[in-house]
Amino acid sequence: MGALTLKTPAEIESMRQGGKILGSILRELGTLVEPGATPLDVEYRAAELFEKYQVTPGFSGYKGYPNICCIAANDHLVHAIPTDKPFQKGDLVKIDCGCILDDLYTDAAISVVAGGEEAASATTRNLSAATKKALNLAIRLVKPGTKVGDLSHIIQKTVENAGFSVVHELTGHGVGYSLHEEPTILNYGKKGTGIALKPGMTFAIEPIVTAGERFIQTLDDRWTIATRDGSWGCQWEHTVLVTENGHEILTA
Repeated sequence: MGALTLKTPAEIESMRQGGKILGSILRELGTLVEPGATPLDVEYRAAELFEKYQVTPGFSGYKGYPNICCIAANDHLVHAIPTDKPFQKGDLVKIDCGCILDDLYTDAAISVVAGGEEAASATTRNLSAATKKALNLAIRLVKPGTKVGDLSHIIQKTVENAGFSVVHELTGHGVGYSLHEEPTILNYGKKGTGIALKPGMTFAIEPIVTAGERFIQTLDDRWTIATRDGSWGCQWEHTVLVTENGHEILTA
């Protein structure tokens, strides 16, 4: 984990531009998640889009990761390497991606149902809605003086009140000149704990939630993290800036 850094106006502008591009890329990639399409189809389109926008993929080569996107379906939670296994109707697919512009990273993730929301089970719809709500409520708290633990607490409370579980080992994190900087933003915790947010801080908030128990395992490819009980999981993520009197979502 890199050191905590406060970003200058010029650095923030680069992250703003990179985040806007990343948001556009993820929005298009989400439309490709259809029954019969494959994670590799999404990956190939991601390569074309990064080239089109003339930005660098943030994940490719990071700690040896071989691809541009992490594309995980159902009980596979995060960090899954794209394969040629077709999506099935109703699959819950997580697409996680990073972008580098002017040596600065942004990071975001979406969850998409193959075949559209109407193809999802009620549990899947509720799982995604609760995860997204937890992200949005945490973002709403971001302003100078808010404690990191306040974000962690609202995520945990929102998820558990909906009947789901947060994964303890997977966290949000600072982002900037490194993909992972300080502070660590746990998806569980107590109000009033941790460091206070300051203007110029940039970090990724990413609730990672399961429909069953919170326990995880790493699969034989040494990348894919899956639930231990086979329950489905969800991830939503944005890179957020702390402004002088509030916040700005850089990857909207």
